[in-house]
Amino acid sequence: MRRRNVKNAQSRINSHFDLVIQNPEVYKGKWNTLFYNNNPIYLEIGMGKGKFLLENAINHPDINYIGLEKYNSVIVQAVDKITVLNLSNIKLINNDANKIIDFFAPKEIQKIYLNFSDPWPKNRHEKRRLTYQSFLDKYDIILKGDIEFKTDNQGLFEYSLISFNINKWTFLDISLDLHNRSLEEKIITTEYEDKFVAKGNKIYYLKVKK
Repeated sequence: MRRRNVKNAQSRINSHFDLVIQNPEVYKGKWNTLFYNNNPIYLEIGMGKGKFLLENAINHPDINYIGLEKYNSVIVQAVDKITVLNLSNIKLINNDANKIIDFFAPKEIQKIYLNFSDPWPKNRHEKRRLTYQSFLDKYDIILKGDIEFKTDNQGLFEYSLISFNINKWTFLDISLDLHNRSLEEKIITTEYEDKFVAKGNKIYYLKVKK
């Protein structure tokens, strides 16, 4: 999918060095020193424009949130939303998910969110899917809790079910229509999710742990 360029995106990101961490590898194993506490760290990979991460950080001040997004034209929109609120429990990384074991120490992350990841439907692009085996192996290294995964793409959902299963992850929860089941807690949504639900699309959900 082609993403439009955003004027001055990189300079706008760089001007918020307190929010967007320019050298995340420096904090490997020491993210608690950046947050000034020992609260659990939740990581959203492919955070998009930041709605999901921001609402979670507001609702759960006792949890530290890190959002990772590869594209500066996307993450800059999250920066604009987050900076005005001056939250102390949220940090961003503008980098590639392939590098997460360079950024986080073993078992440093309590939870990983994979929300509406690019499905990469062509077979030749399988290794780019965030539920491909090489990514699952990296998650296993840095994660001590669980992964929550949401998508509206049935093909990616089915692929992910198989991938988690053959890589011996344990399924804690599965839904084939997340927004049409009774839940005790309000569902915090992404920008994409709101659009999909408004169109009547089903949202597929998984919760897994190793």
